[in-house]
Amino acid sequence: MGRENFKSRLGFLLVSAGCAIGIGNVWKFPYVTGQNGGGLFVLFYLLFLLIMGAPVLTMELAVGRASRKSAVQGYKALEKKGSFWHLHGWVCQLGNLMLMMYYTTVSGWMLNYAVKFASGAFSGMDNSSVGGVFSAMLASPSQMLLFMALTVVFGIGVCILGLESGIEKITKCMMLGLLFLIVVLAIKSLTLHNALEGVKFYLLPSLERAQKAGLGHVITAAMNQSFFTLSIGISSMEIFGSYMSKDHSLAGESLRICALDTFVAIVSGLIIFPACFSYGIETNAGPSLIFVTLPQVFINMAGGRIWGTLFFIFMTFASFSTVIAVFENLIAACIDNFGWNRRKAALINFAVILITSIPCALGYSLLTGVTPIGTKDILDSEDFIVSNLLLPIGSLVFLLFCVTKWGWGFENYRKEANTGDGIKVPEWLKYYFRFVLPVLILVILIQGLM
Repeated sequence: MGRENFKSRLGFLLVSAGCAIGIGNVWKFPYVTGQNGGGLFVLFYLLFLLIMGAPVLTMELAVGRASRKSAVQGYKALEKKGSFWHLHGWVCQLGNLMLMMYYTTVSGWMLNYAVKFASGAFSGMDNSSVGGVFSAMLASPSQMLLFMALTVVFGIGVCILGLESGIEKITKCMMLGLLFLIVVLAIKSLTLHNALEGVKFYLLPSLERAQKAGLGHVITAAMNQSFFTLSIGISSMEIFGSYMSKDHSLAGESLRICALDTFVAIVSGLIIFPACFSYGIETNAGPSLIFVTLPQVFINMAGGRIWGTLFFIFMTFASFSTVIAVFENLIAACIDNFGWNRRKAALINFAVILITSIPCALGYSLLTGVTPIGTKDILDSEDFIVSNLLLPIGSLVFLLFCVTKWGWGFENYRKEANTGDGIKVPEWLKYYFRFVLPVLILVILIQGLM
């Protein structure tokens, strides 16, 4: 059986961007931007995306496209005889599984809230009661398990249909829906009273806020955000490289994925800040922003039930696109490594992911008080391992594999990256890739561990 391929270039770009675009784009990017000097942070973010995120993305895609295989077999096809780079492929699969162990729960929160808004659960509620809805959801084992399970069923269901008729077709619809919804929501937010104050706070460079945070902190926060936004390091992107055509160069395609990812992140802030400033509500960090602050905005807004529903449908699409992409990675790895057919690989992964996702889903109810790492609860512990260890270490491995003589080698990587029309990787970047980029990734790794 030949390798499946994307039917269209748009399909590849939207599925890859869908993998990169996740919940962090919406709940982390705007908050971190606001905290770290607005437009100043955005400029640093774009710089690091260009000099760190995009190059490593081209490397993951190059390994996939040159080998036409998932991570383990991809490394095996390209590594020198007797070397062990392929062992990292197994670590990648562990990383993908671990990511799904908590991401399915958080994705379930989005779906739960979309249902809550659509069914009118928030209608007539006052601001002080909104936080209670989130707490009650976390404390309810049945709600948490149900919506986590629905996420797993949906993700595997799409992957069983195959690359073209399942993943590409459905993710394409979701991503186009996501892009349409985000623009509609931003326009609505920008027409609210006092919206301009929110936009100024968000996007105008503020030296005062940057100094308050500390310029060093602003720069490292921008490095972190640009690096983690693309989900590189655990082969989530490598698999889509193995399905893509050789018509376009990898640097060009990587920049297009980065542009879509950044567009969603920046426009999310144009939904959040104008709305919060309009209703005089604090823009707090993390999940409380999405599940407490924004619902307070929607219940005070004319037609809030509709706007709230649309917002959480957008969030559901953002998280589901990542779920589908990572499931595909796990399924493709089983097909390549164990010779299973797609259906068998999907069903076995369905059982594994469903069972391994249970601890996180119950982490705030029956398993509250379980702290695997220090004082971190189950979700935060799993996220810490993936984000602070596996992603930066994995990116470093992909980088060293592609640019050193012990791995695949810079010339082989460059030849693959430059195949097709579009932006090319120049020869002189070899020294930057070998000596500067590894140091930048090590900085992120050390910071994450501190």
